[in-house]
Amino acid sequence: MSSQSRVTAGLLVIGDEILSGRTKDVNIGAVADFCTDLGIDLTEVRVVSDVEESIVEAVNALRARYTYVFTTGGIGPTHDDITADAIAKAFGVALPINAQARAMLEARWQQTGTEVNEARLRMARIPEGADLIVNSVSAAPGFRIGNVHVMAGVPVIMRAMLEALTPTLKGSKKVLSVTVKAAVGEGTVGGPFAALQEQYPDVKMGSYPQMGRDRVMTELVLRSSDAELLAEAAEAVRAMVAEAHAKAGIAAPDGE
Repeated sequence: MSSQSRVTAGLLVIGDEILSGRTKDVNIGAVADFCTDLGIDLTEVRVVSDVEESIVEAVNALRARYTYVFTTGGIGPTHDDITADAIAKAFGVALPINAQARAMLEARWQQTGTEVNEARLRMARIPEGADLIVNSVSAAPGFRIGNVHVMAGVPVIMRAMLEALTPTLKGSKKVLSVTVKAAVGEGTVGGPFAALQEQYPDVKMGSYPQMGRDRVMTELVLRSSDAELLAEAAEAVRAMVAEAHAKAGIAAPDGE
């Protein structure tokens, strides 16, 4: 895929609770799956604490480098939810109460009998010039400014926001993958596998040892948006693995 047609993304996960281990992140995997389905190459993930300067620095670095930036976390009603503040600072814009966001929230609060207070209204603060990202779960919206998409950290809400974003994103051709199983260790296939990567530079190749089994196992994963090239490379890898098995005098693993 040419660099001109490649669509890339960076993900910024925000929150002290992630770094402390108190909350186990599941959003990285969800965003990775989402990007893969759209043909977007998720290239970098950063995790930062609830420190405004750290968020600003990370956002500015990522938005200059990638087609899209996604952030998760820090847009709730409490004092340490400072993502909106940091994004506004990164873009050099004000952070007022957004009338549309407030109307969305107050409509939901009226349905649920929830009191309107200053803390809850923090969730209606949106950087000037940003568009809202609809939240079908709890009404509190995310927002998009420039190429940065700001979403909640709660997994079910984050996934709902991703779905709302789908029509606004442009991906490249979907990336396909093939997995070839080898019943030998990485050291056995490392050399010839590296040679095949050089032979097929437009096919991403990765080696992943599988632990905790009765015998040594290595999964060789190939990825490309070119189906024909991927099939050709996969056949070459299968032939290499078959040769390694023959030399070791072992049978191929199940599925190969």
